This record gives sequence, structure tokens and C-alpha cells, in this order.
Amino acid sequence: MARKGPDYAAPVRRILVSLLLLVLLSIFLFWQIDSPRAERMRSAVIDRFVPSFEWIMNPVTRLSRMVAGFESYARLYEQNQELRRELQKMSAWKEAAVQLEQENAKLLAQNNVRIDPALTSVSGVVLTDSGTAFRQSVLLNVGSRDGILDGWATMDGLGLVGRISGVGETTSRVMLLTDPSSRIPVTILPSGQHALLSGDNTAFPALDFIESPENLRPGDRVISSGDGGVFPPGLLVGQVAQASDGRLRVRLAADYGRLEFLRVLRSHPAERLADTGLLIPPPPAEFIGPPMPAAMDIDPAIQGPATAEPEAAPEETQDD
Repeated sequence: MARKGPDYAAPVRRILVSLLLLVLLSIFLFWQIDSPRAERMRSAVIDRFVPSFEWIMNPVTRLSRMVAGFESYARLYEQNQELRRELQKMSAWKEAAVQLEQENAKLLAQNNVRIDPALTSVSGVVLTDSGTAFRQSVLLNVGSRDGILDGWATMDGLGLVGRISGVGETTSRVMLLTDPSSRIPVTILPSGQHALLSGDNTAFPALDFIESPENLRPGDRVISSGDGGVFPPGLLVGQVAQASDGRLRVRLAADYGRLEFLRVLRSHPAERLADTGLLIPPPPAEFIGPPMPAAMDIDPAIQGPATAEPEAAPEETQDD
């Protein structure tokens, strides 16, 4: 078994490390000395060795710049993400504000509609549109608990929409003017002619039973006439329009494409008089015609003085 020789590497390493530490400690102490001579020596060392080490400092400088740029990029990325989140929140708030503005505009438009001051109204929200090929109607969130009755007129912020055709506890159905079973009397201005607005499942209901069609012009205003007590008079319906086939129709003033809020007008029919004699008494009953014959059986209470005259006549002849 061969013997190993003495290990000189370990002592040499210890000596070199000790010398390096001693040199570094000496440089540190020398750099900390506060004297003019030491300062001149430090300046001379820096001028002598630092410029030659520029190629060593370039990678360090670039690396430090890369680290600073990466940190700046990270900060910019975080700020960008924060701005994106705030922009999303602002977009949501903007959408909510636009919806509120539209609802507010529609409610203000309803308040600006001029109707008879005697008419009061109940505002309702359109829940759903149940229009079909054979029926045009919408559903409101007001019903009998709100005092809604069948037949009451409904309006949006512009004009007449339809009438109540079914009332539940909390909801009610509105039959639109475009429904095929809708028939309302209208007045056309300025001519003042009367007609019947008939729904035919189109966006432009037709005008029927016009007194003088030649006196009508496209653009004439159409309002409810109030005939028959179906609707209150004076409610705006729309304007006269002439179809391609020459038939007169009505361009409705109500915005049927965006029915969200409706006003239900409380319109009670006029009270009918049960006894007109209390206001205008009838004329007194008088007998007109020839005298009634004496041979007829007449009630003595009704005959009265007429039966007394024949009894007095014989007495006068006996005296003669």
C-alpha cells in the first residue's frame, strides 16, 4: 500500500487567503484615512486603475440599467392594469348613468304630456311584451291593488298606446292600438273629421269610416274623440300618413319600439241621470180633443164637475 506524500496545497491556500484578507483590510483602512496625503494617493490610484477597468464596468452598468428598466416596466404594467380596472368600473358606471338618463328622460316626457287636469294617472313598468301574430299587448306591473280598471287608456311619454284589457291583483294587460281587435274613435285636425282607428297588426293602423277623405292631408294630427266613452277626448294618437296603396293610415306618436314606462289614465265615465224630471219638470197633462160621451163608465173621482152639469139641467126645465 503506497503512502501519500505531504499535502502542501492546504497551507498555501490558507496563506493566500490570509494575505488577501490582509490586503483588503489595508485598502479599507487606507480608504478611511482622512488626510490630504491619503486623499492624493487615493486620487492617483483611481486615475491610474479605474479608467482601465471601464470594460469591466460596462456589463455592470448595463445590467443595472436593465434591472432599473425592468423595475420601471413592472411599475408601468401594474399601473396599466390598475387603469384598466378603473376603466372597466367607469364603463359600468357610464352604462348605468346612460340607462338612468334614458329612464329619467322618458319619465320627464310623461310628465310633460298635457292632458285634462281632471285626469289622474298611475305609472307602471312594462314587464314583458306578449305580442304575437294575432295579438298585440304588453304586461304592466300595476293591477287591481293599485285601482286599475278595465278600459282605462294608457300613454307613454309621447302619445296614446292602448287600453287596459285585463286586470290582475298585481299586473294588468294593455291591448295596443295595433291589435287587430282594437277600434277607437278619433278626430282628425284641423278639419275636425271623425273616423275609426282600426288596428291590423301593423305599425300603422288604418283609418276607417272617414267622412270626407279628400279633406285629409298627410301630417294632420289625430287625437282621441271621446265618442262612446272609450277614451278621454284630446289624447294625442299620431299623424295621418298615406300608404303605398293609397289607404290613409296613422303614424303613431308612441314609441312602440321602446315601451318601458306607461301611464294609466284614471278616466271614469260620466254619471248618467236616472231621473230627468228632477231637473226639467214635464208639462202639465191637458185633455185635447172632443168631449167624451156620457154613456161611458167613468170613475166619479176622475169625472168630477163634468157629471154635475147633466143633473142640474133637469131642475132648470122643471122650474120653467
